[in-house]
Amino acid sequence: MRIKSSVACLTLFTAAAVATPVAMAQGAGERDNSGFFISGSYGGYKAHGGEFDDDRDLYGVSAGYQFNPFFALEADYIDFGKFGDDEVRSDLKGLSLSAKGRLPLTEAFGIYGKVGAFASDMEVSAFDEDETYDEVSPFVGAGVDFMMTHSLTAFAEYNRYNVDIDEDDFNGQVTNDGPEFDTARVGLRYTF
Repeated sequence: MRIKSSVACLTLFTAAAVATPVAMAQGAGERDNSGFFISGSYGGYKAHGGEFDDDRDLYGVSAGYQFNPFFALEADYIDFGKFGDDEVRSDLKGLSLSAKGRLPLTEAFGIYGKVGAFASDMEVSAFDEDETYDEVSPFVGAGVDFMMTHSLTAFAEYNRYNVDIDEDDFNGQVTNDGPEFDTARVGLRYTF
């Protein structure tokens, strides 16, 4: 992760630590954990796979519905931007839909896992050829969240994505069938 990502993580969790007394002071009766939410996130990723090896920043926005403290459905838009090496350049954006299972450890703090489908749009320029790949693939993730106020929650999460390409499209000059992505991001979620 780059320096900007590290600074963003540090800022977010410092704010969460400062808000701890406020969050802990709210009674359980005040907290209704269900409702629609939106979130924004920033982080970094590492792309693995031959010519696609790279690490960059990513941005995401999400919307979803928290049914209870244990379960939510979430839709994400993620912009991975441009990555690759001198010979092979890519641009990746995607939408994901996931189910989140959450385990509350305290009234304000919890851990969660997510599993879902990632619909990607990847443009590849390699060896004077351009191709676009649209596909849907599974992904998994895990994270932690911290309720700062009744409506505002800070989170940090890891996700693993993969995108396939057809090596034959580039006359065998691309040596793998697409990159895998390890992502780490932090964000804020607002529940209505």
